[in-house]
Amino acid sequence: MKIALCGSMEFAKEMLEIKKKLDNVGHTVVLPKDTIEYANGDKKTESKWAKTEGDLIKGYFGEIKNCDAVLVVNITKNGIENYIGGNALIEMAFGHVLGKTVYLLNPVPDMNYKDEIEAMTPIVLNSDLLKIS
Repeated sequence: MKIALCGSMEFAKEMLEIKKKLDNVGHTVVLPKDTIEYANGDKKTESKWAKTEGDLIKGYFGEIKNCDAVLVVNITKNGIENYIGGNALIEMAFGHVLGKTVYLLNPVPDMNYKDEIEAMTPIVLNSDLLKIS
């Protein structure tokens, strides 16, 4: 299965670990642009300028379109357990609208847009990547 990983770039190291695990069981994994640079600390934040000039939102939409599934890496950030930020929510919605299977690494977070996340009927993995089929 070809899987697009989504999530805060603060989770870049975790995304690389997840990619490695999924690769090892035969999946193909697509990472957001510059994930390695974020994981190494070479990049710190995604500015509005970078998202606009690099056309990152449209670019990752194209990647999601060519995948079978979307996996949202949702772990604790800013004191919010299982955090899903704006970009990940958008990417999750792209996957949903395109008819892709949508996975969450952890349960749906208690956030203002919890209903919208639940309406996309994601499959919650509870950190068990072997549930991806």
